[in-house]
Amino acid sequence: MSAPNPAETAPLHEGSLAGSDWLAGLDPGRSKCGLALANRRQHRVAAAAVLPPESALRLLERWQQLGLERVLLGNGTHSRSWQQQLQQLGLSAALVDERGTTLAARQRYWQLYPARSWRRLLPEGLRLPPRDIDDVVAQLLLERHWGEPLDPLPQDALQGNEPA
Repeated sequence: MSAPNPAETAPLHEGSLAGSDWLAGLDPGRSKCGLALANRRQHRVAAAAVLPPESALRLLERWQQLGLERVLLGNGTHSRSWQQQLQQLGLSAALVDERGTTLAARQRYWQLYPARSWRRLLPEGLRLPPRDIDDVVAQLLLERHWGEPLDPLPQDALQGNEPA
Protein backbone atom coordinates (compact mmCIF):
# COMPACT_ATOMS: atom_id res chain seq x y z
CA MET A 1 0.00 0.00 0.00
CA SER A 2 1.46 3.36 -0.99
CA ALA A 3 1.68 6.31 1.35
CA PRO A 4 -1.10 8.89 1.12
CA ASN A 5 -0.45 11.90 -1.05
CA PRO A 6 0.10 14.85 1.35
CA ALA A 7 -1.08 17.26 -1.33
CA GLU A 8 -4.39 15.38 -1.46
CA THR A 9 -4.78 14.83 2.27
CA ALA A 10 -4.00 18.38 3.35
CA PRO A 11 -6.56 19.85 5.77
CA LEU A 12 -8.60 21.49 3.04
CA HIS A 13 -12.36 21.29 3.02
CA GLU A 14 -15.24 22.17 0.69
CA GLY A 15 -15.11 25.81 -0.29
CA SER A 16 -11.85 26.38 1.58
CA LEU A 17 -10.07 27.54 -1.59
CA ALA A 18 -12.74 29.97 -2.69
CA GLY A 19 -11.72 33.58 -3.19
CA SER A 20 -9.02 35.53 -4.90
CA ASP A 21 -6.41 34.85 -2.20
CA TRP A 22 -5.86 31.31 -3.50
CA LEU A 23 -3.89 30.49 -6.63
CA ALA A 24 -2.22 27.41 -8.01
CA GLY A 25 1.04 27.62 -9.92
CA LEU A 26 1.70 24.99 -12.57
CA ASP A 27 5.02 24.26 -14.24
CA PRO A 28 3.85 22.01 -17.08
CA GLY A 29 6.01 19.28 -18.56
CA ARG A 30 5.83 16.16 -20.69
CA SER A 31 6.75 13.63 -18.00
CA LYS A 32 6.36 15.64 -14.79
CA CYS A 33 4.68 18.82 -13.61
CA GLY A 34 5.32 21.06 -10.66
CA LEU A 35 2.33 22.29 -8.68
CA ALA A 36 2.09 24.75 -5.83
CA LEU A 37 -1.06 25.94 -4.10
CA ALA A 38 -0.69 29.15 -2.13
CA ASN A 39 -2.64 31.72 -0.19
CA ARG A 40 -1.52 35.30 -0.66
CA ARG A 41 -2.96 36.59 2.58
CA GLN A 42 -1.12 33.93 4.59
CA HIS A 43 2.08 34.26 2.50
CA ARG A 44 2.30 30.48 2.57
CA VAL A 45 2.42 27.50 0.24
CA ALA A 46 -0.37 25.16 1.35
CA ALA A 47 0.47 22.23 -0.92
CA ALA A 48 3.18 21.39 -3.43
CA ALA A 49 4.02 18.40 -5.58
CA VAL A 50 6.01 17.09 -8.51
CA LEU A 51 3.69 14.67 -10.29
CA PRO A 52 3.09 13.01 -13.65
CA PRO A 53 0.75 15.13 -15.81
CA GLU A 54 -2.29 12.87 -15.24
CA SER A 55 -1.88 13.04 -11.46
CA ALA A 56 -1.33 16.80 -11.59
CA LEU A 57 -4.59 17.21 -13.49
CA ARG A 58 -6.46 15.08 -10.93
CA LEU A 59 -5.04 17.17 -8.09
CA LEU A 60 -6.08 20.39 -9.82
CA GLU A 61 -9.59 18.92 -10.23
CA ARG A 62 -9.69 18.19 -6.50
CA TRP A 63 -8.54 21.70 -5.66
CA GLN A 64 -11.19 23.07 -8.02
CA GLN A 65 -13.85 21.08 -6.14
CA LEU A 66 -12.60 22.85 -3.00
CA GLY A 67 -13.09 26.24 -4.63
CA LEU A 68 -9.92 26.96 -6.64
CA GLU A 69 -10.75 29.16 -9.63
CA ARG A 70 -7.44 30.28 -11.11
CA VAL A 71 -4.14 28.71 -12.17
CA LEU A 72 -0.92 30.47 -13.16
CA LEU A 73 0.58 28.43 -15.96
CA GLY A 74 4.20 28.62 -17.04
CA ASN A 75 4.33 29.40 -20.76
CA GLY A 76 6.98 26.80 -21.58
CA THR A 77 6.71 23.16 -22.59
CA HIS A 78 3.15 21.97 -23.26
CA SER A 79 1.50 25.13 -21.94
CA ARG A 80 -1.03 25.29 -24.81
CA SER A 81 -2.39 21.79 -24.20
CA TRP A 82 -2.54 22.49 -20.46
CA GLN A 83 -4.35 25.75 -21.07
CA GLN A 84 -7.01 23.86 -23.03
CA GLN A 85 -7.34 21.17 -20.34
CA LEU A 86 -7.73 23.77 -17.61
CA GLN A 87 -10.38 25.62 -19.61
CA GLN A 88 -12.28 22.34 -20.08
CA LEU A 89 -12.30 21.99 -16.29
CA GLY A 90 -13.64 25.51 -15.96
CA LEU A 91 -10.47 26.88 -14.39
CA SER A 92 -9.15 30.26 -15.42
CA ALA A 93 -5.59 29.90 -16.70
CA ALA A 94 -3.18 32.83 -16.95
CA LEU A 95 0.08 32.31 -18.83
CA VAL A 96 3.18 33.51 -17.00
CA ASP A 97 6.64 33.99 -18.49
CA GLU A 98 8.83 31.23 -17.13
CA ARG A 99 12.13 32.24 -18.74
CA GLY A 100 14.99 31.69 -16.33
CA THR A 101 12.88 29.87 -13.76
CA THR A 102 14.98 26.70 -13.74
CA LEU A 103 18.12 28.52 -12.57
CA ALA A 104 16.10 30.81 -10.31
CA ALA A 105 14.37 27.79 -8.77
CA ARG A 106 17.72 26.18 -8.02
CA GLN A 107 18.77 29.30 -6.10
CA ARG A 108 15.35 29.57 -4.40
CA TYR A 109 15.53 25.90 -3.40
CA TRP A 110 18.71 26.54 -1.39
CA GLN A 111 17.12 29.61 0.21
CA LEU A 112 14.09 27.56 1.24
CA TYR A 113 16.01 24.43 2.24
CA PRO A 114 19.59 25.36 3.19
CA ALA A 115 22.36 22.92 2.30
CA ARG A 116 23.37 20.44 4.96
CA SER A 117 26.13 17.95 5.41
CA TRP A 118 28.75 17.84 2.66
CA ARG A 119 26.62 20.01 0.33
CA ARG A 120 27.40 23.03 2.50
CA LEU A 121 31.03 22.71 1.44
CA LEU A 122 30.25 23.07 -2.26
CA PRO A 123 30.27 26.51 -3.87
CA GLU A 124 26.68 27.64 -4.33
CA GLY A 125 26.93 27.55 -8.13
CA LEU A 126 27.90 23.86 -8.06
CA ARG A 127 25.12 22.70 -5.75
CA LEU A 128 22.39 20.67 -7.35
CA PRO A 129 19.17 20.07 -5.41
CA PRO A 130 18.82 16.42 -4.35
CA ARG A 131 15.35 16.16 -5.92
CA ASP A 132 13.22 17.49 -8.77
CA ILE A 133 12.38 21.16 -8.19
CA ASP A 134 9.42 21.66 -10.52
CA ASP A 135 7.28 22.54 -7.48
CA VAL A 136 9.74 25.32 -6.64
CA VAL A 137 9.35 26.62 -10.21
CA ALA A 138 5.56 26.64 -9.65
CA GLN A 139 6.11 28.54 -6.39
CA LEU A 140 8.33 31.03 -8.24
CA LEU A 141 5.54 31.66 -10.76
CA LEU A 142 3.24 32.57 -7.86
CA GLU A 143 5.87 34.73 -6.19
CA ARG A 144 6.57 36.61 -9.42
CA HIS A 145 2.86 37.17 -9.97
CA TRP A 146 2.30 38.52 -6.46
CA GLY A 147 5.66 40.28 -6.26
CA GLU A 148 6.52 38.79 -2.86
CA PRO A 149 8.11 35.63 -1.48
CA LEU A 150 6.03 32.86 0.05
CA ASP A 151 6.85 30.65 3.01
CA PRO A 152 7.51 27.12 1.76
CA LEU A 153 5.78 23.90 2.56
CA PRO A 154 7.97 21.78 4.89
CA GLN A 155 10.32 19.55 2.87
CA ASP A 156 8.89 16.33 4.33
CA ALA A 157 5.34 17.30 3.28
CA LEU A 158 6.09 17.47 -0.45
CA GLN A 159 4.61 14.85 -2.76
CA GLY A 160 6.79 13.07 -5.29
CA ASN A 161 9.95 14.87 -4.16
CA GLU A 162 11.98 12.19 -2.49
CA PRO A 163 15.60 13.29 -2.00
CA ALA A 164 18.17 11.24 -3.85
